[in-house]
Amino acid sequence: MFESWLLSSTILVSQLSNVSSDFRQLKTQLENSGFKVNIAIPPDFNFANQQIDFQRRSVRKPYGVLNAKSKSIWINPIVFELGISDAVLIHETVHAVQYCVGNGNIQTIGLDIEPIRQAQPFFKRYVDTYSQAVEKEAYAVQTQSNNYELAVSLLEKHCQ
Repeated sequence: MFESWLLSSTILVSQLSNVSSDFRQLKTQLENSGFKVNIAIPPDFNFANQQIDFQRRSVRKPYGVLNAKSKSIWINPIVFELGISDAVLIHETVHAVQYCVGNGNIQTIGLDIEPIRQAQPFFKRYVDTYSQAVEKEAYAVQTQSNNYELAVSLLEKHCQ
């Protein structure tokens, strides 16, 4: 079963023409750290409460999701067409690292970096401060100029 899933996931990624080598390498590193990376429309999960003006989840699926219970990451295939696949995988990698830091529970890493100002609406939309802090770290790494290297380094440090 697992071998079949792994093969189909690898085949799907290899068939996508605009997948970067960074995406492929980071996906492999996540899988080597025990996470399942699914290139598929994310299933419905109970998402953290968001402000009313951001209640779009019922209309549109998220670009990426980490399910901590199953150690699974879903990357919505639309991100490849939008050209944001690397950023989405980096964002979900930060959540994977937060899972590792929290020993199975999502917990902030304690990074000393800030996301760019333009990212604020994306994490400030969460109602509770815990979700805001978790998302703020993911956007902080995602918006750095060295985001790939930073994500890899965090993964290696906390999830090996």
